[in-house]
Amino acid sequence: MANGISRRHFFFGTLLAGVIPRGGFGSSVSLKALGYQSPNEKMHIAGIGAGGRALSVLGGCDSEHIVALADVDWARGAEGFTRWPDATRYKDFRQMLDKEKSIDAVTVVTPDHMHATQALWAMQRGKHVYVEKPLTRTAWEARTLTQAAAKYKVATQMGNQGYSHEATRVASEIIWSGEIGDVTDVHSFRGRASWPQGMQTLPPAEPVPETLDWDLWLGGAAFRPYTSGDEAYRTEYTQQFGFYLPFNWRGFHDFGTSLIGDWGIHQLGPANLALRLGSPVSVECITKGEGESPYTFPRGGVAIKWEFAARENMPPVTVYWSDTGEMYTPPGMTVDEMRQIPGTGPELEGAGGAGGAGRGGRGQAAGGAADAPGQGRGGRGRGGAAGAPAAPQGSGYNTVFVGTKGYLGTSGRGEGVGLLPGSRWADYTLPPRLLTRSPGHQRDWIRACKGGEPACSNFGLSGPYTEWMVLGAVAVRVPGRLLWDGRKMEFTNNREANNYVKPDFRKGWDIRSIT
Repeated sequence: MANGISRRHFFFGTLLAGVIPRGGFGSSVSLKALGYQSPNEKMHIAGIGAGGRALSVLGGCDSEHIVALADVDWARGAEGFTRWPDATRYKDFRQMLDKEKSIDAVTVVTPDHMHATQALWAMQRGKHVYVEKPLTRTAWEARTLTQAAAKYKVATQMGNQGYSHEATRVASEIIWSGEIGDVTDVHSFRGRASWPQGMQTLPPAEPVPETLDWDLWLGGAAFRPYTSGDEAYRTEYTQQFGFYLPFNWRGFHDFGTSLIGDWGIHQLGPANLALRLGSPVSVECITKGEGESPYTFPRGGVAIKWEFAARENMPPVTVYWSDTGEMYTPPGMTVDEMRQIPGTGPELEGAGGAGGAGRGGRGQAAGGAADAPGQGRGGRGRGGAAGAPAAPQGSGYNTVFVGTKGYLGTSGRGEGVGLLPGSRWADYTLPPRLLTRSPGHQRDWIRACKGGEPACSNFGLSGPYTEWMVLGAVAVRVPGRLLWDGRKMEFTNNREANNYVKPDFRKGWDIRSIT
Protein backbone atom coordinates (compact mmCIF):
# COMPACT_ATOMS: atom_id res chain seq x y z
CA MET A 1 0.00 0.00 0.00
CA ALA A 2 0.97 3.66 -0.33
CA ASN A 3 3.28 5.18 2.31
CA GLY A 4 4.67 1.77 3.18
CA ILE A 5 1.74 0.87 5.45
CA SER A 6 0.86 -2.81 5.26
CA ARG A 7 -2.71 -4.07 5.12
CA ARG A 8 -2.19 -5.45 8.64
CA HIS A 9 -2.40 -1.92 10.01
CA PHE A 10 -4.59 -0.09 7.48
CA PHE A 11 -8.14 -1.38 7.67
CA PHE A 12 -9.82 1.40 9.60
CA GLY A 13 -11.41 3.55 6.89
CA THR A 14 -13.71 6.26 8.20
CA LEU A 15 -13.56 4.81 11.71
CA LEU A 16 -10.44 6.91 12.30
CA ALA A 17 -11.58 10.06 10.51
CA GLY A 18 -10.07 12.93 12.44
CA VAL A 19 -6.89 11.06 13.39
CA ILE A 20 -5.74 9.90 9.93
CA PRO A 21 -4.95 12.82 7.59
CA ARG A 22 -6.66 13.22 4.25
CA GLY A 23 -3.37 13.02 2.39
CA GLY A 24 -2.17 9.83 4.06
CA PHE A 25 0.55 9.55 6.68
CA GLY A 26 2.79 12.47 5.79
CA SER A 27 4.93 14.34 8.27
CA SER A 28 2.50 17.13 9.13
CA VAL A 29 -0.81 18.59 8.04
CA SER A 30 -1.63 22.28 8.30
CA LEU A 31 -4.91 23.53 9.69
CA LYS A 32 -5.58 25.19 6.33
CA ALA A 33 -5.18 21.82 4.59
CA LEU A 34 -7.72 20.38 7.01
CA GLY A 35 -10.30 22.96 5.96
CA TYR A 36 -10.03 25.18 9.04
CA GLN A 37 -11.56 28.57 8.38
CA SER A 38 -10.24 31.92 9.50
CA PRO A 39 -9.84 32.18 13.30
CA ASN A 40 -11.69 35.48 13.04
CA GLU A 41 -14.86 33.64 12.01
CA LYS A 42 -15.99 32.93 15.54
CA MET A 43 -18.85 30.56 16.18
CA HIS A 44 -21.77 31.23 18.49
CA ILE A 45 -21.80 28.48 21.11
CA ALA A 46 -24.52 27.69 23.65
CA GLY A 47 -24.03 25.59 26.75
CA ILE A 48 -26.56 23.16 28.21
CA GLY A 49 -25.16 23.06 31.71
CA ALA A 50 -23.42 26.17 33.04
CA GLY A 51 -21.78 25.05 36.30
CA GLY A 52 -19.35 22.40 37.53
CA ARG A 53 -17.76 20.42 34.72
CA ALA A 54 -19.41 22.70 32.14
CA LEU A 55 -17.01 25.49 33.14
CA SER A 56 -14.06 23.47 31.87
CA VAL A 57 -15.77 22.37 28.66
CA LEU A 58 -17.01 25.86 27.81
CA GLY A 59 -13.63 27.27 28.82
CA GLY A 60 -12.07 25.13 26.12
CA CYS A 61 -14.29 26.96 23.63
CA ASP A 62 -13.30 30.46 24.75
CA SER A 63 -11.84 31.18 21.32
CA GLU A 64 -15.47 31.45 20.17
CA HIS A 65 -18.47 33.45 21.41
CA ILE A 66 -20.47 31.91 24.29
CA VAL A 67 -23.88 33.44 23.56
CA ALA A 68 -26.39 31.48 25.68
CA LEU A 69 -26.45 29.21 28.71
CA ALA A 70 -29.14 26.88 30.05
CA ASP A 71 -29.04 25.33 33.50
CA VAL A 72 -31.96 23.88 35.49
CA ASP A 73 -30.27 25.01 38.72
CA TRP A 74 -29.33 28.68 38.68
CA ALA A 75 -27.38 28.32 41.91
CA ARG A 76 -25.22 25.63 40.30
CA GLY A 77 -24.94 27.65 37.09
CA ALA A 78 -24.08 30.94 38.82
CA GLU A 79 -20.34 30.68 38.19
CA GLY A 80 -20.90 30.18 34.47
CA PHE A 81 -23.39 33.04 34.33
CA THR A 82 -20.77 35.26 35.98
CA ARG A 83 -17.94 34.11 33.73
CA TRP A 84 -19.95 34.77 30.56
CA PRO A 85 -22.17 37.70 31.59
CA ASP A 86 -23.26 38.50 28.03
CA ALA A 87 -24.73 35.02 27.49
CA THR A 88 -28.54 34.88 27.68
CA ARG A 89 -29.71 32.68 30.55
CA TYR A 90 -32.33 29.93 30.42
CA LYS A 91 -33.53 27.07 32.57
CA ASP A 92 -35.13 25.09 29.73
CA PHE A 93 -32.68 24.12 26.98
CA ARG A 94 -35.58 23.70 24.56
CA GLN A 95 -36.53 27.36 24.87
CA MET A 96 -32.90 28.35 24.38
CA LEU A 97 -32.51 26.31 21.19
CA ASP A 98 -35.77 27.62 19.75
CA LYS A 99 -35.23 31.30 20.62
CA GLU A 100 -31.50 31.78 20.01
CA LYS A 101 -31.38 31.68 16.22
CA SER A 102 -27.68 32.59 15.99
CA ILE A 103 -26.42 29.44 17.75
CA ASP A 104 -23.94 27.42 15.66
CA ALA A 105 -22.94 24.75 18.20
CA VAL A 106 -23.94 23.39 21.58
CA THR A 107 -22.11 21.77 24.48
CA VAL A 108 -24.04 19.24 26.57
CA VAL A 109 -22.65 18.83 30.09
CA THR A 110 -25.52 17.43 32.16
CA PRO A 111 -26.42 14.13 33.89
CA ASP A 112 -26.12 11.12 31.57
CA HIS A 113 -29.85 10.44 31.33
CA MET A 114 -30.42 13.71 29.43
CA HIS A 115 -27.50 13.61 27.01
CA ALA A 116 -29.34 11.93 24.13
CA THR A 117 -32.43 14.12 24.40
CA GLN A 118 -30.50 17.38 24.52
CA ALA A 119 -28.02 16.44 21.79
CA LEU A 120 -30.82 15.27 19.50
CA TRP A 121 -32.75 18.52 19.96
CA ALA A 122 -29.63 20.43 18.94
CA MET A 123 -28.76 18.24 15.95
CA GLN A 124 -32.29 18.43 14.59
CA ARG A 125 -31.87 22.20 14.49
CA GLY A 126 -28.61 21.92 12.58
CA LYS A 127 -26.33 22.61 15.56
CA HIS A 128 -22.95 20.98 16.03
CA VAL A 129 -22.74 19.19 19.38
CA TYR A 130 -20.13 18.33 21.99
CA VAL A 131 -21.41 15.88 24.62
CA GLU A 132 -19.55 14.91 27.78
CA LYS A 133 -18.78 11.26 28.38
CA PRO A 134 -20.37 8.82 28.50
CA LEU A 135 -22.21 9.83 25.34
CA THR A 136 -25.44 8.30 26.67
CA ARG A 137 -26.79 6.22 29.55
CA THR A 138 -28.13 3.37 27.38
CA ALA A 139 -27.00 1.52 24.25
CA TRP A 140 -30.14 2.45 22.29
CA GLU A 141 -29.55 6.15 22.90
CA ALA A 142 -25.94 5.80 21.71
CA ARG A 143 -27.09 4.14 18.48
CA THR A 144 -29.70 6.88 18.06
CA LEU A 145 -27.10 9.66 18.29
CA THR A 146 -24.77 7.82 15.91
CA GLN A 147 -27.54 7.67 13.31
CA ALA A 148 -28.69 11.23 13.97
CA ALA A 149 -25.18 12.65 13.47
CA ALA A 150 -24.99 10.96 10.07
CA LYS A 151 -28.47 12.17 9.13
CA TYR A 152 -28.07 15.81 10.15
CA LYS A 153 -24.42 16.07 9.03
CA VAL A 154 -23.21 18.12 11.98
CA ALA A 155 -19.83 18.09 13.69
CA THR A 156 -19.83 15.98 16.86
CA GLN A 157 -17.47 15.06 19.68
CA MET A 158 -17.73 13.07 22.91
CA GLY A 159 -15.76 14.44 25.85
CA ASN A 160 -13.35 11.57 26.41
CA GLN A 161 -10.29 13.81 26.39
CA GLY A 162 -7.74 10.99 26.32
CA TYR A 163 -8.61 10.34 22.68
CA SER A 164 -6.81 13.59 21.86
CA HIS A 165 -3.69 12.73 23.82
CA GLU A 166 -0.35 11.78 22.29
CA ALA A 167 -0.05 8.64 24.42
CA THR A 168 -3.32 7.15 23.16
CA ARG A 169 -2.09 7.45 19.59
CA VAL A 170 1.35 6.05 20.52
CA ALA A 171 -0.29 3.08 22.25
CA SER A 172 -2.24 2.31 19.08
CA GLU A 173 0.86 2.60 16.90
CA ILE A 174 2.84 0.27 19.16
CA ILE A 175 0.08 -2.34 19.06
CA TRP A 176 -0.29 -2.04 15.27
CA SER A 177 3.49 -2.46 14.88
CA GLY A 178 3.19 -5.97 16.29
CA GLU A 179 5.54 -5.20 19.21
CA ILE A 180 3.43 -7.13 21.73
CA GLY A 181 1.93 -9.55 19.21
CA ASP A 182 -1.79 -10.25 19.01
CA VAL A 183 -3.73 -8.72 21.91
CA THR A 184 -5.93 -11.35 23.56
CA ASP A 185 -6.96 -9.62 26.80
CA VAL A 186 -7.25 -6.09 28.18
CA HIS A 187 -7.54 -5.40 31.92
CA SER A 188 -8.64 -1.96 33.13
CA PHE A 189 -9.06 -1.23 36.82
CA ARG A 190 -9.85 1.57 39.25
CA GLY A 191 -10.65 2.33 42.88
CA ARG A 192 -14.20 2.28 44.18
CA ALA A 193 -16.68 5.07 43.54
CA SER A 194 -16.98 7.89 46.06
CA TRP A 195 -20.68 8.54 45.51
CA PRO A 196 -23.23 6.54 47.57
CA GLN A 197 -24.14 3.11 46.21
CA GLY A 198 -25.88 0.04 47.59
CA MET A 199 -28.74 2.22 48.86
CA GLN A 200 -31.72 0.28 50.25
CA THR A 201 -34.09 3.15 51.00
CA LEU A 202 -34.57 6.74 49.85
CA PRO A 203 -34.75 9.71 52.23
CA PRO A 204 -38.09 11.51 52.64
CA ALA A 205 -39.19 14.16 50.14
CA GLU A 206 -38.28 17.80 50.68
CA PRO A 207 -39.37 21.09 49.13
CA VAL A 208 -37.52 21.86 45.91
CA PRO A 209 -35.06 24.78 46.23
CA GLU A 210 -36.25 27.97 44.55
CA THR A 211 -33.24 28.03 42.22
CA LEU A 212 -33.92 24.51 40.87
CA ASP A 213 -36.46 23.31 38.32
CA TRP A 214 -36.69 19.69 39.50
CA ASP A 215 -39.08 18.63 36.76
CA LEU A 216 -36.62 19.80 34.09
CA TRP A 217 -33.75 18.10 35.90
CA LEU A 218 -35.63 14.79 35.78
CA GLY A 219 -36.45 15.33 32.12
CA GLY A 220 -37.31 11.97 30.57
CA ALA A 221 -36.72 9.96 33.76
CA ALA A 222 -39.62 8.70 35.85
CA PHE A 223 -40.84 11.19 38.41
CA ARG A 224 -39.57 10.93 41.98
CA PRO A 225 -39.73 13.49 44.78
CA TYR A 226 -36.79 15.78 45.37
CA THR A 227 -34.58 15.16 48.39
CA SER A 228 -31.18 16.36 49.54
CA GLY A 229 -30.81 13.45 51.98
CA ASP A 230 -31.78 13.12 55.63
CA GLU A 231 -29.62 13.01 58.76
CA ALA A 232 -29.14 9.25 58.50
CA TYR A 233 -27.84 9.66 54.96
CA ARG A 234 -25.47 12.45 55.89
CA THR A 235 -24.15 10.39 58.79
CA GLU A 236 -23.54 7.35 56.60
CA TYR A 237 -22.02 9.24 53.66
CA THR A 238 -19.72 12.11 54.53
CA GLN A 239 -20.11 13.74 51.13
CA GLN A 240 -20.19 17.28 49.84
CA PHE A 241 -22.16 16.47 46.70
CA GLY A 242 -25.79 16.38 47.80
CA PHE A 243 -28.07 13.41 47.22
CA TYR A 244 -29.03 13.30 43.54
CA LEU A 245 -27.35 16.52 42.52
CA PRO A 246 -25.05 18.11 41.75
CA PHE A 247 -22.98 14.92 41.42
CA ASN A 248 -24.21 11.75 43.14
CA TRP A 249 -26.70 10.96 40.38
CA ARG A 250 -23.85 8.94 38.83
CA GLY A 251 -24.54 6.06 41.21
CA PHE A 252 -28.28 5.78 40.36
CA HIS A 253 -29.48 3.38 37.66
CA ASP A 254 -32.00 5.90 36.32
CA PHE A 255 -29.49 8.71 35.87
CA GLY A 256 -25.95 7.39 35.45
CA THR A 257 -23.69 4.43 34.74
CA SER A 258 -21.42 4.60 37.80
CA LEU A 259 -17.69 4.28 37.17
CA ILE A 260 -18.27 2.18 34.04
CA GLY A 261 -19.36 5.29 32.16
CA ASP A 262 -17.57 7.84 34.30
CA TRP A 263 -14.04 6.40 34.10
CA GLY A 264 -14.24 3.14 32.17
CA ILE A 265 -14.96 5.08 29.01
CA HIS A 266 -11.85 7.17 29.64
CA GLN A 267 -9.49 4.35 30.48
CA LEU A 268 -10.56 1.94 27.74
CA GLY A 269 -10.30 4.57 25.01
CA PRO A 270 -6.86 3.31 23.85
CA ALA A 271 -8.26 -0.24 23.66
CA ASN A 272 -11.28 0.86 21.64
CA LEU A 273 -9.09 2.81 19.22
CA ALA A 274 -6.23 0.35 18.85
CA LEU A 275 -8.31 -2.84 18.73
CA ARG A 276 -11.29 -1.54 16.71
CA LEU A 277 -13.60 -3.23 19.16
CA GLY A 278 -17.00 -2.62 17.58
CA SER A 279 -19.87 -4.63 19.04
CA PRO A 280 -19.27 -7.42 21.60
CA VAL A 281 -20.70 -10.92 21.43
CA SER A 282 -21.30 -11.07 25.17
CA VAL A 283 -21.07 -9.16 28.42
CA GLU A 284 -21.11 -10.45 32.00
CA CYS A 285 -20.75 -9.09 35.51
CA ILE A 286 -18.23 -11.50 37.04
CA THR A 287 -17.84 -9.77 40.42
CA LYS A 288 -20.37 -7.67 42.30
CA GLY A 289 -19.90 -5.84 45.57
CA GLU A 290 -22.24 -6.04 48.53
CA GLY A 291 -25.44 -4.07 48.86
CA GLU A 292 -27.40 -4.80 45.70
CA SER A 293 -30.00 -2.07 45.39
CA PRO A 294 -33.12 -1.29 43.35
CA TYR A 295 -31.97 2.33 43.12
CA THR A 296 -28.20 2.35 42.75
CA PHE A 297 -25.23 0.33 41.65
CA PRO A 298 -23.87 -1.99 44.40
CA ARG A 299 -21.49 -0.80 47.05
CA GLY A 300 -18.02 -2.24 46.76
CA GLY A 301 -17.64 -2.08 43.01
CA VAL A 302 -18.09 -4.50 40.11
CA ALA A 303 -16.00 -6.39 37.56
CA ILE A 304 -17.29 -6.64 34.00
CA LYS A 305 -16.20 -8.91 31.16
CA TRP A 306 -16.88 -8.23 27.45
CA GLU A 307 -16.04 -10.75 24.74
CA PHE A 308 -15.35 -9.56 21.17
CA ALA A 309 -15.09 -11.73 18.08
CA ALA A 310 -12.19 -11.52 15.61
CA ARG A 311 -11.98 -8.22 13.71
CA GLU A 312 -10.30 -8.28 10.28
CA ASN A 313 -6.89 -9.83 11.08
CA MET A 314 -7.17 -9.28 14.84
CA PRO A 315 -8.07 -12.32 16.98
CA PRO A 316 -10.92 -12.48 19.51
CA VAL A 317 -10.25 -10.36 22.57
CA THR A 318 -11.66 -10.25 26.09
CA VAL A 319 -11.90 -6.89 27.86
CA TYR A 320 -12.18 -6.57 31.64
CA TRP A 321 -13.20 -3.58 33.74
CA SER A 322 -13.02 -3.50 37.54
CA ASP A 323 -13.75 -0.74 40.04
CA THR A 324 -13.31 -2.95 43.10
CA GLY A 325 -9.86 -1.57 43.90
CA GLU A 326 -8.00 -4.66 42.69
CA MET A 327 -5.27 -4.16 40.09
CA TYR A 328 -3.98 -6.55 37.43
CA THR A 329 -0.36 -7.66 37.28
CA PRO A 330 1.02 -9.92 34.52
CA PRO A 331 1.89 -13.43 35.68
CA GLY A 332 5.45 -13.64 36.98
CA MET A 333 5.89 -9.85 37.02
CA THR A 334 6.03 -7.78 40.18
CA VAL A 335 4.52 -4.32 40.55
CA ASP A 336 8.03 -2.89 40.90
CA GLU A 337 9.05 -4.51 37.62
CA MET A 338 6.01 -3.05 35.85
CA ARG A 339 6.98 0.54 36.65
CA GLN A 340 8.84 2.72 34.22
CA ILE A 341 12.47 3.32 35.14
CA PRO A 342 12.89 7.07 35.84
CA GLY A 343 14.77 8.95 33.14
CA THR A 344 14.57 6.14 30.59
CA GLY A 345 12.36 5.27 27.64
CA PRO A 346 11.03 7.30 24.73
CA GLU A 347 10.01 10.92 25.19
CA LEU A 348 6.43 11.61 24.11
CA GLU A 349 5.77 14.87 22.33
CA GLY A 350 3.26 16.88 24.34
CA ALA A 351 3.46 14.54 27.31
CA GLY A 352 3.85 17.45 29.71
CA GLY A 353 0.33 18.70 28.95
CA ALA A 354 -3.18 17.34 29.46
CA GLY A 355 -1.98 15.13 32.26
CA GLY A 356 1.29 13.81 30.83
CA ALA A 357 4.68 13.96 32.47
CA GLY A 358 7.47 13.74 29.96
CA ARG A 359 8.78 10.24 29.31
CA GLY A 360 5.91 7.88 28.66
CA GLY A 361 3.41 10.59 29.57
CA ARG A 362 2.65 9.03 32.95
CA GLY A 363 1.55 12.15 34.81
CA GLN A 364 -1.99 10.97 35.61
CA ALA A 365 -1.40 7.27 35.94
CA ALA A 366 -2.65 7.04 39.49
CA GLY A 367 -4.89 10.00 40.03
CA GLY A 368 -6.66 10.50 36.72
CA ALA A 369 -8.07 13.85 35.64
CA ALA A 370 -9.78 16.44 37.76
CA ASP A 371 -13.28 16.12 36.38
CA ALA A 372 -14.78 14.12 39.22
CA PRO A 373 -14.80 14.06 43.00
CA GLY A 374 -12.54 11.71 44.87
CA GLN A 375 -12.42 8.03 45.43
CA GLY A 376 -12.78 6.24 48.73
CA ARG A 377 -13.65 2.82 50.04
CA GLY A 378 -17.34 2.16 49.67
CA GLY A 379 -18.05 5.81 48.98
CA ARG A 380 -16.50 7.15 52.18
CA GLY A 381 -14.03 9.96 51.96
CA ARG A 382 -11.99 11.35 49.11
CA GLY A 383 -8.59 10.69 47.66
CA GLY A 384 -6.33 11.09 44.65
CA ALA A 385 -4.55 14.04 43.14
CA ALA A 386 -6.77 16.98 42.27
CA GLY A 387 -9.73 15.20 43.88
CA ALA A 388 -10.13 12.58 41.14
CA PRO A 389 -11.13 8.94 41.75
CA ALA A 390 -7.79 7.19 42.01
CA ALA A 391 -6.56 4.07 40.29
CA PRO A 392 -5.16 1.36 42.58
CA GLN A 393 -1.68 2.51 43.54
CA GLY A 394 1.28 0.53 42.34
CA SER A 395 2.59 0.21 38.81
CA GLY A 396 1.48 3.61 37.51
CA TYR A 397 -0.82 1.96 34.94
CA ASN A 398 -4.59 1.48 35.10
CA THR A 399 -4.97 -0.56 31.90
CA VAL A 400 -2.84 -3.50 30.75
CA PHE A 401 -2.89 -5.05 27.25
CA VAL A 402 -1.95 -8.73 27.18
CA GLY A 403 -0.29 -9.75 23.92
CA THR A 404 1.18 -12.98 22.62
CA LYS A 405 4.63 -11.33 22.67
CA GLY A 406 4.40 -9.07 25.69
CA TYR A 407 2.49 -6.41 27.62
CA LEU A 408 1.65 -2.73 27.23
CA GLY A 409 0.20 -0.39 29.84
CA THR A 410 -1.70 2.89 29.60
CA SER A 411 -2.63 5.32 32.34
CA GLY A 412 -4.98 8.19 33.21
CA ARG A 413 -7.45 8.79 30.40
CA GLY A 414 -4.99 7.30 27.92
CA GLU A 415 -2.43 9.98 28.81
CA GLY A 416 0.44 7.63 29.54
CA VAL A 417 1.89 4.56 27.83
CA GLY A 418 4.73 2.09 28.29
CA LEU A 419 5.84 -1.45 27.62
CA LEU A 420 5.98 -3.88 30.53
CA PRO A 421 8.23 -4.56 32.31
CA GLY A 422 9.76 -1.11 32.62
CA SER A 423 13.13 -2.47 31.52
CA ARG A 424 11.64 -3.25 28.11
CA TRP A 425 10.39 0.32 27.74
CA ALA A 426 13.77 1.73 28.79
CA ASP A 427 15.45 0.56 25.58
CA TYR A 428 12.47 0.91 23.23
CA THR A 429 12.32 3.02 20.08
CA LEU A 430 8.86 4.23 19.05
CA PRO A 431 7.46 2.96 15.74
CA PRO A 432 6.72 5.35 12.84
CA ARG A 433 3.71 7.61 13.27
CA LEU A 434 0.53 6.45 11.60
CA LEU A 435 -1.94 8.88 13.15
CA THR A 436 -2.19 12.65 13.12
CA ARG A 437 -1.85 14.51 16.39
CA SER A 438 -4.68 16.51 17.92
CA PRO A 439 -4.69 20.28 18.48
CA GLY A 440 -6.68 19.66 21.69
CA HIS A 441 -10.00 17.96 22.37
CA GLN A 442 -12.29 20.99 22.17
CA ARG A 443 -10.21 22.60 19.44
CA ASP A 444 -10.46 19.36 17.48
CA TRP A 445 -14.25 19.73 17.61
CA ILE A 446 -14.18 23.45 16.80
CA ARG A 447 -12.00 22.71 13.78
CA ALA A 448 -14.57 20.13 12.62
CA CYS A 449 -17.39 22.65 13.11
CA LYS A 450 -15.55 25.02 10.79
CA GLY A 451 -15.17 22.52 7.98
CA GLY A 452 -12.14 20.47 9.01
CA GLU A 453 -11.82 16.72 9.46
CA PRO A 454 -14.34 15.01 11.78
CA ALA A 455 -13.26 15.26 15.42
CA CYS A 456 -11.33 12.29 16.77
CA SER A 457 -14.18 11.11 19.01
CA ASN A 458 -17.04 12.01 16.69
CA PHE A 459 -20.28 10.09 17.17
CA GLY A 460 -19.43 7.73 14.31
CA LEU A 461 -16.74 6.36 16.62
CA SER A 462 -17.85 7.32 20.12
CA GLY A 463 -21.44 6.12 19.55
CA PRO A 464 -20.49 2.46 18.95
CA TYR A 465 -17.90 2.74 21.71
CA THR A 466 -20.48 3.98 24.21
CA GLU A 467 -22.86 1.21 23.09
CA TRP A 468 -20.60 -1.58 24.23
CA MET A 469 -19.37 0.20 27.36
CA VAL A 470 -22.84 0.87 28.81
CA LEU A 471 -23.89 -2.73 28.22
CA GLY A 472 -21.73 -3.30 31.27
CA ALA A 473 -24.27 -1.35 33.33
CA VAL A 474 -26.95 -3.79 32.12
CA ALA A 475 -24.83 -6.76 33.19
CA VAL A 476 -24.64 -5.35 36.72
CA ARG A 477 -28.44 -5.62 36.97
CA VAL A 478 -28.93 -9.00 35.26
CA PRO A 479 -26.81 -12.03 36.27
CA GLY A 480 -25.17 -14.43 33.87
CA ARG A 481 -23.41 -14.24 30.51
CA LEU A 482 -25.56 -12.07 28.26
CA LEU A 483 -25.32 -12.77 24.52
CA TRP A 484 -25.54 -9.59 22.43
CA ASP A 485 -26.77 -9.18 18.85
CA GLY A 486 -25.45 -5.78 17.82
CA ARG A 487 -27.35 -5.71 14.53
CA LYS A 488 -30.71 -6.24 16.22
CA MET A 489 -29.64 -4.38 19.37
CA GLU A 490 -30.92 -7.06 21.71
CA PHE A 491 -29.78 -9.76 24.06
CA THR A 492 -30.67 -13.11 22.58
CA ASN A 493 -30.75 -15.17 25.77
CA ASN A 494 -32.31 -12.89 28.39
CA ARG A 495 -35.56 -10.93 28.09
CA GLU A 496 -35.03 -9.08 31.35
CA ALA A 497 -31.75 -7.62 30.12
CA ASN A 498 -33.51 -6.16 27.09
CA ASN A 499 -35.56 -3.98 29.43
CA TYR A 500 -32.39 -1.93 30.07
CA VAL A 501 -31.18 -1.48 26.49
CA LYS A 502 -33.27 1.67 26.01
CA PRO A 503 -35.00 3.95 28.50
CA ASP A 504 -38.67 4.32 29.29
CA PHE A 505 -39.39 7.99 28.69
CA ARG A 506 -41.70 10.05 30.84
CA LYS A 507 -44.69 11.50 28.99
CA GLY A 508 -43.69 14.47 26.88
CA TRP A 509 -40.02 13.46 26.64
CA ASP A 510 -40.08 10.42 24.32
CA ILE A 511 -37.48 10.74 21.55
CA ARG A 512 -38.03 7.34 19.96
CA SER A 513 -40.09 8.68 17.06
CA ILE A 514 -38.16 11.85 16.18
CA THR A 515 -34.75 10.66 15.07
